[in-house]
Amino acid sequence: MGERSSRSFGAGSGRTRRARVFAPGAVALVLVCWSAISCHHGTSQPSKRGPDAGAQSVGGLSADQAAQVVARVGDRAITLGDYAATLERMDQFDRLRYQSSERRKELLQEIIDAELLAEEARTMRLDELPETQQAIRQILRDALLEEARKGLPAPADIPQQEVRAYYEAHGEDFREPARRRVAHIALANKETATGLLPIAQKTNAAQWGELVRKHSLDAPKKPSPTQPIEMAGDLGIVGPPSDPRGDNPRVPAEVRAAAFELDAINDVYPRAVQAAGRWHIVRLTGKTDPHDRTLSEADRTIRVSLLQAKIAERERALEAELRKQFPVVIDEQALASVRVAPIASAPPPAASAIGGP
Repeated sequence: MGERSSRSFGAGSGRTRRARVFAPGAVALVLVCWSAISCHHGTSQPSKRGPDAGAQSVGGLSADQAAQVVARVGDRAITLGDYAATLERMDQFDRLRYQSSERRKELLQEIIDAELLAEEARTMRLDELPETQQAIRQILRDALLEEARKGLPAPADIPQQEVRAYYEAHGEDFREPARRRVAHIALANKETATGLLPIAQKTNAAQWGELVRKHSLDAPKKPSPTQPIEMAGDLGIVGPPSDPRGDNPRVPAEVRAAAFELDAINDVYPRAVQAAGRWHIVRLTGKTDPHDRTLSEADRTIRVSLLQAKIAERERALEAELRKQFPVVIDEQALASVRVAPIASAPPPAASAIGGP
């Protein structure tokens, strides 16, 4: 930063130290953020607020109070309205930090600091950088989309008949298939697996864990002290072989099929299963029966889905309207000439780093 702005932060303060480490890109980001605040709330021209400013109460302030200048940075003004709007944009829990007068002064100083950085960024012409302009466009895009979403109901306010209609039209989405949790012991050959199988069939959960740690090819060399021993060899949850939603990349198809032939938790499949170049002793460690979610159980999920659909509809309508106002022409030939460099492939991790044999 320039000497003028660094001095403005106060010698020896934490703000001075922060200012000195700001790279041009970081200062540009401050400029983007504060420019968006200034444009939206009229920081540079507090007396020329939007036509509806008098009808809006920011932080409980009247229009005259909101226009009152609380601080000046060079020729730019920070008003009480700007200050109150900054508080209102915060999460409600963050806002609680600024109850005392001392903390509120700290917040004002942070706003001043941001303005100082933005002022310096403009002096350095960082507002003209392509990445700064792109960031401003992104902020404006998000602001416009937020404006388009105004007036949409909260999920809880969507009529119950609309929720029920969605439930009845998408019944398949609320049908939960059976689920199985699978564990295994991975072995190098059929002879070893066949010899260990009778022992595995007689184990309890803890004994099973010891077998996994002692014999399984994919058992970690140093077991995690936080993982219960009965969870050793766990592969996760799968659905029926016919259900594509129940796939699990860690569970080979043959192991998945074997799991669904077991009925009781802790049962071990009566044969060693060959899959992915190994032989597996398969154990069922958990199960969930098929279940159709009721309307009450699905209510919240449906409301969120309906609201997302309404948002998407608003955004599509806005885009269509804007395309009418601003015709879009794409040069396909120019676009095709762009070449993206491939990402260099990273070397495979060492076996010890992934717990491999």
